[in-house]
Amino acid sequence: MSRIFFTGIPGFLGSELLPRILSRSDDATAICLVQSHFADRARRWVEELELSEPMLRGRVSFVEGDITRADLGLGASLRRMASDVTSIFHLAAIYDLGVRREVGMRVNLYGTRHLLEFASACPVLERLHYVSTCYVSGRHPGIFAEADLERGQAFNNYYEETKYLAEVEVRAAARDGVPVTTYRPAIVVGDSGTGETQKYDGPYPLIRWMLRNRRRVPMPEMQGAAESRINLVPRDFVIEAIAYLSALPHTTGRTYQLADPDPLTVSEAVTTIAEATGREVLRIPVRKSIARRALRTVPGLARLTGIQPEALDYFDHPTHYSVQHATTDLQGSRISVPPFRDYVDRLVAFVRAHPEVATGPLA
Repeated sequence: MSRIFFTGIPGFLGSELLPRILSRSDDATAICLVQSHFADRARRWVEELELSEPMLRGRVSFVEGDITRADLGLGASLRRMASDVTSIFHLAAIYDLGVRREVGMRVNLYGTRHLLEFASACPVLERLHYVSTCYVSGRHPGIFAEADLERGQAFNNYYEETKYLAEVEVRAAARDGVPVTTYRPAIVVGDSGTGETQKYDGPYPLIRWMLRNRRRVPMPEMQGAAESRINLVPRDFVIEAIAYLSALPHTTGRTYQLADPDPLTVSEAVTTIAEATGREVLRIPVRKSIARRALRTVPGLARLTGIQPEALDYFDHPTHYSVQHATTDLQGSRISVPPFRDYVDRLVAFVRAHPEVATGPLA
């Protein structure tokens, strides 16, 4: 019988991924580690899941805990829990480009370290599935391969740095014998079919800015927008890819960059969003340093635009992501990244219908 230990519920990816993992086996069960302030949401999520998928009734439970604590906040029960865990999916992290370093270290690095210690204590563990990010690359110039990690890169922010440090420890644990598969999504946007998302970040401030304006929209454009690429992938691709790859026995020890092999340039992405919103763009050349200063010092500007000053670094990002491992091992699965142009209208429709969605950090 498969016993899954899962973090990241009721998160954007985890809440859709876990049912897919459980559906692979009739007797698989999952126990989810949930922070106390998410307990009510997690309870409602389980209730809704059992109503929509009766075959999963009684197969998902959760315990209140905290990855930032050495015992995961579970005390003596942690050892008993470890005895029959066959797989771990670690998705919990804080995703916030403006995160303070001490917060990022506590959640992203120390939290992962504690999960690795737990994994080492599981006698029948078959695999730890760890969700990282493509942006462990920092600002590495040129191609960043799936085997790459420690390349002397500089980082845009503490989110990137702490996820990088966490993945360094994951690789060290793998060398010490912990069976690990690592998944690095690019910038995850809403579902390509429904447009659904849990947070408006990435390209969403551009979508919302265009929808707030009339026909012609002023849009600052930084140098390099015609060459720099922005790598966007829809949630359903990321979930389907992880669900498929995690079931393959030979993927142990591999790292997969779940990214678009042919991403749009920043300029092309802006044009594509403008077309989907029915707007025309008035491009205003501006230096990044000036734009950043304005977002940080002009009262209300960051709130009005929805753009974090830290997000500007992704408008002249110098890195291109190789997806050779992912492409090879997804071959025959019919799982691939749809072009942004094919689903951007659904993202826009969701934003129009759901102005209440959050723009703050997710943890």
